[in-house]
Amino acid sequence: MSKGASENATGGPTEMARPYHHGKLKEALIEAALGLAEEVGVEGVTVREAARRAGVSPAAPFRHFPDREALLTAVATEALRRFRLEIDAALQEAKPGDPLGRFRALGLAYIRWSLRNPAHFQIISTGSLFDFERSAVVRDNNAEIIAMVESALAEAATQGLLGPADVRLLQVAGRALVYGFARMVIDRHLPRWKVDASEVPDMAEALLDLFIGLISRRPRSPT
Repeated sequence: MSKGASENATGGPTEMARPYHHGKLKEALIEAALGLAEEVGVEGVTVREAARRAGVSPAAPFRHFPDREALLTAVATEALRRFRLEIDAALQEAKPGDPLGRFRALGLAYIRWSLRNPAHFQIISTGSLFDFERSAVVRDNNAEIIAMVESALAEAATQGLLGPADVRLLQVAGRALVYGFARMVIDRHLPRWKVDASEVPDMAEALLDLFIGLISRRPRSPT
């Protein structure tokens, strides 16, 4: 044991348990788990390893996270909070009264955040990793994001900007587009389609513009 480190009740050095004594153990464990997910993948996230990285004894986390699922639920909550910041910032740039511009901003924010945070994206988009209903924050934030997409397309339909397709179908198709493209990039499928990594940002915008162009009401040809 290093000089100056005393034993705590769990047998570990007191100085290593500072996150707990400072009242920030929960936050420290979530940050440690997020770091693990980034470095080794979601499969490498365990309560024990998060505790080790946070500098506390293996028993310390169980007051907040009795199992791995509880820890991943908390990680998903924090990841989604950060995702919402990205979305809110993107919507600030969208022009007022332009629902399709809002839809485009939402799609780009989704793709850009996912590609910068692939491990976090996997956590919040993979339902088998944690109990979705266990966190009201995850559930409510996800519902709000879906409502933003629904609202943008419903408003576009009301303004006569969309073609005759069913709006609900367009909402699901829009989600499938951004989710599918993000997954193709993260899972490294695009090289098979002869797409270089340097093309990804422009391609994301082009795909959204293509989709919006296809669902928009086209002006009638002159007779």
